[in-house]
Amino acid sequence: MSLYEASFRVKHECPYREISERHPDLTIREWYLSDCQVLEITSSETPTDDLLEEIDSLGTILHRSIDDSGLHVVTQACLCSLEGSIIDRFEEYNCLYQPPTIHRQGWEHYSVIAFDEADVRALIRDLESDRDIDVLSKTAIEEQQIPHSMLAPVDQLFEDLTDRQLAALRLALESGYYEQPRKTSLRELAERTSVARSTYEEHLRKAENKLLTNAGEFLRLVTATSTGDPLHVEQPRTPEQSAD
Repeated sequence: MSLYEASFRVKHECPYREISERHPDLTIREWYLSDCQVLEITSSETPTDDLLEEIDSLGTILHRSIDDSGLHVVTQACLCSLEGSIIDRFEEYNCLYQPPTIHRQGWEHYSVIAFDEADVRALIRDLESDRDIDVLSKTAIEEQQIPHSMLAPVDQLFEDLTDRQLAALRLALESGYYEQPRKTSLRELAERTSVARSTYEEHLRKAENKLLTNAGEFLRLVTATSTGDPLHVEQPRTPEQSAD
């Protein structure tokens, strides 16, 4: 079965688009989770004070760094700005939205997949009725090419994780615990918190377990079409391999 992928950019009233128009070197990537939006804001230029104030007004700052490579900010905001969103129109025309939305130089960039080319044409006609739109591409794709990210929404990866487990995981990640070689230890991480090492380690291990369990479906999707066996799982081990 053939499907249809369309990429287009639009202009309409949106605070993120307007910021990207005022700051042409800025790129904003926008993801929608179950109850909030997450924005990744990057720029290769040193940000001005005015830009930093605008970014602060967008939501809660989760991460911010400014170095020789430029600006990198991650923010979290409520979904109140999505009422009457363009995302709702995608669903009306049976089109599957592919995140993230990218805001760049005054344009919002979107990609969708539809099961009928007529749905794509109808969606574009609808969008043309009340905003500027520029269709960048519209191509037929095979069913096997559907991006795996569409089948495993990001928010599902973090289902059942408590706030403390998420905090423990984030602290470990941002402190270099998962880098090779490791930049910190469990003891050092726990010392930065108000809980005992055993308690911190319990939060972290439970977070890791739940995250990997939730990612299992996504992992199976990614490897479903693979015919190789790089670890030779199905082959008997030799005595030399057993000794390793």
